[in-house]
Amino acid sequence: MWVADMDFRSPEPVIDALRERVDHGVFGYTRPSEGVTASVVEWLARRHGWSVDPGHVIFVPGVVVGFNQATQAVTQPGEGVLIQTPTYGPFLKVAENGGFVQQEIQLTRGQDGQYEIDLNAFEAAITPETRIFMLCNPQNPTGRVFRKAELEAMAEICLRHDVVICSDEIHHDLVYSESQHIPMACLAPEIAAQTITLLAPSKTFNIAGLKASVAVIENDELRAKFTAAQRGLVGWVNLLAQIAMQTAYEQGDAWLDALRAYLQANRDYVTNFVEKELPGVRMAKPEGTYLAWLDCRDANIEGKPSEFFLKEARVAMNDGDWFGAGGEGHVRFNFGSPRSVVEEALERMKAAM
Repeated sequence: MWVADMDFRSPEPVIDALRERVDHGVFGYTRPSEGVTASVVEWLARRHGWSVDPGHVIFVPGVVVGFNQATQAVTQPGEGVLIQTPTYGPFLKVAENGGFVQQEIQLTRGQDGQYEIDLNAFEAAITPETRIFMLCNPQNPTGRVFRKAELEAMAEICLRHDVVICSDEIHHDLVYSESQHIPMACLAPEIAAQTITLLAPSKTFNIAGLKASVAVIENDELRAKFTAAQRGLVGWVNLLAQIAMQTAYEQGDAWLDALRAYLQANRDYVTNFVEKELPGVRMAKPEGTYLAWLDCRDANIEGKPSEFFLKEARVAMNDGDWFGAGGEGHVRFNFGSPRSVVEEALERMKAAM
């Protein structure tokens, strides 16, 4: 129940399109076509109300590649990279990868258990050396989907301090009925001009292994810096990934709608089970992603909860330490599986406790 992909088959049209291309038998150099770009632009307009110029779309082989590239495009060694913890593990390596200074601000817990942003602490963490803020929304691992007012407040602070925003929105399609994903770049033209948005069909359609992602950058100068940061090290998206991306975005709406309904039912099941059957374990109901963030600090578990559940329940989950400060005593539980698998994992955890 650990790695953030799903145990569901990708949409049949995607599988059929890949099979057709394999049968074609020619796998030469193939850069993204106008059709692939159009599928991205039309998806963002249809599903998110975001009007994107095709010329602002850049293809990258993975969001992790993208946010490292974005950081190295605008930051010099010794300058600062701001992250919010707990956060997706590879964020914690970005500063080290480029010789930058990692600056951190922890998300805080509200009275309802949901994570919130302390805006005073957020601004206080920014120094004259801060060059880029790494946003994760929907947030991994907490499952928060930030509200418009929260996004506007963070953006206003970044603009005032001339800090570029790198917005990892890879889970943008996996938001539940009571929440709405708002792309950071949709808030205002001046915010879009200082934002690099990273997204992909990988989480949405369970094609992460094909490595197909995009960056959307409206600012011409910022886009040129991003492209220059490839430095001969970052290639284009491979042929089969392009086909999967285009087909998923063109024919995946009904499949995604069914998936979201199933995941929401799984989420509600996990939330209720944890509350009633796992004493001392707490979780806030995720607003997005298929990831549950379990706080085990009051569960009287000796040592790391991840090691306890692996040994005693044979259930593998990410250890909270992987997500940085604020992750201590937590585990991340992936409920993007058939209900029978989710039920078995939770019953094993209950029996172990």
